[in-house]
Amino acid sequence: MDTLIIGGGLSGLTVAHKLQQLCPGQQTLILEKSDRAGGVIWSHAENGFLAENGPHGFLDNCPESQLLLQETGLDRECVKAPLSKFVRYVCMNGALRCIPQSPPKIILAPLISPLAKLRVLAELFKKPLAGEPTVAQWVEHRFGPALLPYVDAVFTGTYAGDFNRLVIDGVMPGVRRLEMTHGSVLRGLFAKMKQARQDKTSTGGKKKGLPAMTSFPGGMGRLPERLAESRQAGRDILLNCGVLTIGKSQSGWVVESEQGSHEARNLVLALPINPSLDLLHTFAPRLPQSSVPEAKIVTIAMGFGPGSTLPPGFGYLAPEQEQRFCLGALFSSNMFPARAPRDHILLEALVGGRRHPERLDLDDATLIRHALQDLRQLLPLQGDPVYAKVLRPKGGIPQLEAGYPALLNWRDQLMQEHQGLFIHGFGWEGIGLNDMIKSATRVAESIKENSGAARDEAAVKGIYF
Repeated sequence: MDTLIIGGGLSGLTVAHKLQQLCPGQQTLILEKSDRAGGVIWSHAENGFLAENGPHGFLDNCPESQLLLQETGLDRECVKAPLSKFVRYVCMNGALRCIPQSPPKIILAPLISPLAKLRVLAELFKKPLAGEPTVAQWVEHRFGPALLPYVDAVFTGTYAGDFNRLVIDGVMPGVRRLEMTHGSVLRGLFAKMKQARQDKTSTGGKKKGLPAMTSFPGGMGRLPERLAESRQAGRDILLNCGVLTIGKSQSGWVVESEQGSHEARNLVLALPINPSLDLLHTFAPRLPQSSVPEAKIVTIAMGFGPGSTLPPGFGYLAPEQEQRFCLGALFSSNMFPARAPRDHILLEALVGGRRHPERLDLDDATLIRHALQDLRQLLPLQGDPVYAKVLRPKGGIPQLEAGYPALLNWRDQLMQEHQGLFIHGFGWEGIGLNDMIKSATRVAESIKENSGAARDEAAVKGIYF
């Protein structure tokens, strides 16, 4: 083989697809330990309701993802929910508070006191924190304590994590770089805005609006399904093929799997962080750490008949200080069409996360009962749900906590030392679908150019609830 890919989730499938586009005729083989491709992306359709046991969509602001949709024809299938038209909420003091859709509206909204808003401006004069501060420490230092509940909600919704443990250098390296370069995040953002205006003036570009959440009529499962259509089972992809060891060979790399031995010039580990480390310890025993913490969440899909309504918008998130049973809920039937039968609604409550892993041990009936009791205090739900389904997680969300930046640097050094080794996937350079597609595209381009793996400079990403 030219390239062996370990892992048939979105990362591995995207590398294989891009190699097919960039290097026609190259022999590529995916080794997947489960009986299906797609990893944690899994849509669940039942009784006219469509829920997601995994990611619910991705934003349309990543060029690599948009090109992937065009190459696969999925751009003609996808459905979109523009963030500019859908409000979001944060649960504060036992009620849902609407988060405006643009920075000027956020500044004018009564989310924090006028004095707290002035404290945000004081960020211009705060020196950068040294070391590896947590998100909570960093935000309080730079912007003051008033923003902490909202930032908590952001990282609850993104990582199901604890912002007292997540490190800012891990989850927002682009923003951290702005701080270090300009001495202030706000000054860095002003400089970027000025440069962007100059670029638009010179190129005649149009001002970008808020992105849209993207999915498919049959759910997110359509994305890996489409990518897997061009992979012939037994030839281009081996299912039920767990990998035992990896090592070097005269021609490149050798992999021992449950279905035999495989050799290739290039080896791609398209796996989440912990499965990657499990394989790498046999090849590179001096790991800086053997694993990273993970957060798992249960999705509780609940459908209601006529009489129940949902507020307009995507859904809500609840910071830890609210002491809610649910981390939040997605108003699924608001977001995309055909998620519920006519005159019905569907919402998906999220439970567990880094702070409350014990809740995943509850039985389905108990989870539904507690979630329903929590939701009724915030939403106008009438009667009992006509549909309820607990979707257990197929994997965990890597938590980028203390030691993660050093682990990332170790990975980069390992790839530089060993030609033809590429380590990417869920958690290595982000946890969003766009992060994985972007990283997979870069891997395929490096293989085409026969160059070593390299990490892109971390981008400054927008924060969306």
